[in-house]
Amino acid sequence: MSGMNISGVNSGAYYQNQTMAGQTACSAQEERKTLAEDLQKEQEEQPTLVDMMREAREKAEAATKKRDELLKRTKSSRRYGDAAIVAYSKLARAKSTGEVDSASGYARRQIAQLRAAKRGDSENADRIQAVINQLQKAVNRAGRKKREISQEKLTAKRQARLEKEKRGREAKRLRQQLKSRQTMRAYREAGYIHEAHTDNRLQDQLHASKLELREQMRELSASTQTSLETAVQQYTAAAISETETAAPEISVQA
Repeated sequence: MSGMNISGVNSGAYYQNQTMAGQTACSAQEERKTLAEDLQKEQEEQPTLVDMMREAREKAEAATKKRDELLKRTKSSRRYGDAAIVAYSKLARAKSTGEVDSASGYARRQIAQLRAAKRGDSENADRIQAVINQLQKAVNRAGRKKREISQEKLTAKRQARLEKEKRGREAKRLRQQLKSRQTMRAYREAGYIHEAHTDNRLQDQLHASKLELREQMRELSASTQTSLETAVQQYTAAAISETETAAPEISVQA
């Protein structure tokens, strides 16, 4: 009789162990299935390389378009830099001291006008000052050219005198020196015009960058303000909810 009881107990324990093992196996299988589904979902949610490349290209195109619009806005405004280009062009065409004085006078008048414009156009104050600096250099360079033209006139008179005196070798040497100086000055004055064009483009780019930075700061300020207001609203709602939850119940029973 006791043997039968022991056998029954062993059989019950065996079936109980089998049932627990089956439940454990099912639970482990469900966990693996859930984990696999979570991994698959995470992989599906993550962007592919193609999506990342497309997003990067769209961002680059948007940034380029925005930069082009800012440059267009910059170019549509008053072209302050043209004053320096015109001044250097006049100086390069000048062949006499009178024409040099005319180019220098133009530069001086432009300086006076730009100083007045600078007081009324604070947004373009930096680029106006850059043009004023270029025009001041044009005035100084005009003074140098005027001295060179005066020296060349003296050299030409000396050359004519040597030719009259039948001193052809010395006259030829002076003529070559005179031609070399004039050629070097022409190259130098072409460099002045190129410098003015380069500075003008640089000022356009700097102004566009300043506008872009200002726009970014404005957007950042707006988003920060929105985030702050949202945080305040969430904090207020949470405080009200906690107050309502913590309010004690009033018993009306006597």
